[in-house]
Amino acid sequence: MADGLQKLFGSPARVKLLRLFLFNPRQSFTSADAAKRARVAEVETRKEILLFTNAGVVMRAPRSKDVRYTLNADFEYVAALQNLLLNAPTRGKDIVDRVRRTGTLRLVVLSGIFLGEWEGVLDLLLVGDRMKDKKLRDEIRKLEAEIGKEIRFTLLSTDDFFYRLNLNDKLVRDVLDYPHSIVLDRLDIGLK
Repeated sequence: MADGLQKLFGSPARVKLLRLFLFNPRQSFTSADAAKRARVAEVETRKEILLFTNAGVVMRAPRSKDVRYTLNADFEYVAALQNLLLNAPTRGKDIVDRVRRTGTLRLVVLSGIFLGEWEGVLDLLLVGDRMKDKKLRDEIRKLEAEIGKEIRFTLLSTDDFFYRLNLNDKLVRDVLDYPHSIVLDRLDIGLK
């Protein structure tokens, strides 16, 4: 995916690592952990972390035996960077395109981190039939590496979704009763 932010920020590695720290504000990472999670070379990761530290975005984690880094919550542009780097409108179309290849997709609902809700129960609700589980998980893992955060998602069959919707199932209600964005609706559930 040719991300315009990669050009703006100078490199794909910088964007991936920024996302990793910004979207995991309570976690600390060694440079090796960060490289593995963001799928970036460790040498490049160390260089970018040094740049982030000098800019004040990232700081050394207090009270750790090994050298670990964490997001500097006091950095004045944290919220602005999170909103910029998440770019949810672009992500919605991207997610549909990726997941569509794994089966017959009927409904895609974004919530949680895609709408700036960091403590939400679910980030992605998928409804589809004949979905290939391994391919779906591979696509989600790729997306997680790009975003820099583990995505909490669930996949329901069409019948299971309507059953849960009619029962006012807590999981489905937690997504549909709170801020969400429906990016694909072939079930015509009537919510927006």
